[in-house]
Amino acid sequence: MIAPAAGAASRTLRSDPFSLGVASGDPAADGFVLWTRLAVDPLGGDGRGGMPSRDVDVEWQVATDERFAKVVKSGTATARARDAHSVHVELKGLEPGRDYFYRFRSEGRLSPEGRTRTTPQGETPLNFAVAACAHYEHGYYTAYRRLAEQEPDLVVFLGDYMYEYGPSGYTALAGRVRTHTPGKCRTLADYRLRHAQYKSDPDLQAAHAVAPWLVAFDDHEVENNWAGPVSSTGAAGFEQRRAQAFKAYYENMPLRRASLQGAVLRVNRRVSWGTLARFHLLDTRQFRDDQACLDGVRAGCDERLDTERTLLGSEQWRWLESGLDASTTRWNLLGQQIMVAQRDFKVGPGREVNLDSWDGYAAERTRLLGSLARTPNPVVLTGDAHMHHLSELKPDFDDPDSPVVARELVASSIASDGDGYRDRTWIAEALQENPHISYIDQRRGYLMARLTRDELSVDFRTLDYISRRGARAKTAHRVTIPALTGEAAAGKAAAPRTTG
Repeated sequence: MIAPAAGAASRTLRSDPFSLGVASGDPAADGFVLWTRLAVDPLGGDGRGGMPSRDVDVEWQVATDERFAKVVKSGTATARARDAHSVHVELKGLEPGRDYFYRFRSEGRLSPEGRTRTTPQGETPLNFAVAACAHYEHGYYTAYRRLAEQEPDLVVFLGDYMYEYGPSGYTALAGRVRTHTPGKCRTLADYRLRHAQYKSDPDLQAAHAVAPWLVAFDDHEVENNWAGPVSSTGAAGFEQRRAQAFKAYYENMPLRRASLQGAVLRVNRRVSWGTLARFHLLDTRQFRDDQACLDGVRAGCDERLDTERTLLGSEQWRWLESGLDASTTRWNLLGQQIMVAQRDFKVGPGREVNLDSWDGYAAERTRLLGSLARTPNPVVLTGDAHMHHLSELKPDFDDPDSPVVARELVASSIASDGDGYRDRTWIAEALQENPHISYIDQRRGYLMARLTRDELSVDFRTLDYISRRGARAKTAHRVTIPALTGEAAAGKAAAPRTTG
């Protein structure tokens, strides 16, 4: 432990600096990232969490038991004022495939404890959760609490962790249950404040403390429907605003230091779970072309079919394709933000699609599906839609005989759009219009999955309400996807079994 410095009593923080909880992420066979951010007043108006302008030392411990009787790693990190007093500790030298417990201490105060784990060797089964879209104003984070109670090995979060809108900036569908910090996020201080408000939620803290997370952003961590260097509102100075949003995102997430590269935040990366599975995480915002035909859900947009349009950008595309082609794991899980499956929103003749999704980049989607057809047991994990979806991915969605090359599992939202609903007529019409989609649910929730050598079993978890606390989570639908091997896996995906 650090010995108190001379005169330390006058410099001691006036209250608990661990008000934002603890987190871990990006596990490897020998380590992981540990995170915390010091804030004695999370909603202090300057975005610095009420912290002094000086740097602060933070001790950390990693143990093999919850009582910390067997500490295996310890050290001291510096929470720097210039980084909003955030701490990112990158651990190495630990044993593969086991649980660890961690905590922090600073200026006489002890943090909550967190549980994390290293990735295994071999084909060890994996229990993981998939979540996305958590608008603070739209409801309570009960879904995070229920997710934490299931104690997954890993949490995959696929974007819209926070929302940039000012108070009541987007409440048409949900009303307002809680209130955002004042003002729309535009400056570094604004983004820091908003992250602190979200991180102050005890249900979110519980979900972070139970397991390591793999995180990637979507649009609302910066601005609704932004695309590459282009603001959706046409506001000046967007690239500077985006860089500030990225800095705040890094400061508040368990990411490795190499992810923040000046004004670029690299979240496309690969994490392997032994030889069982590899997660390929994508960035579908930072390197894309602007949306076609002025964005939105539209019909008759030929621009979206342009073969030169890109969603991933050339560098990320090469990274993805080479990684999929070289993969030797049993399963390949593609974690990304927006729906890959074609989604026709118009009932009856004609077609209307969401140009912000892969439907707006149709030629590159065809290329992606061709790559997945060569990949062992691919499954796409998706956020953004605020509804559960289960879809078959085909090279030609309009051809009933087109082979199924992968399944797409879309997680509903943690809170975005409020309580949700169960409009059976609307669902029936949507499924009839899109025969490659077999399940839709508009309620809030998350996915809970168990992956083994032989199959992927996924529970679509839902809550009946989030406008008040205490809702239970239930499995509304279950799908089991068998693994295929050898020649049987080339160019098609196994037929799933569903219940619910």
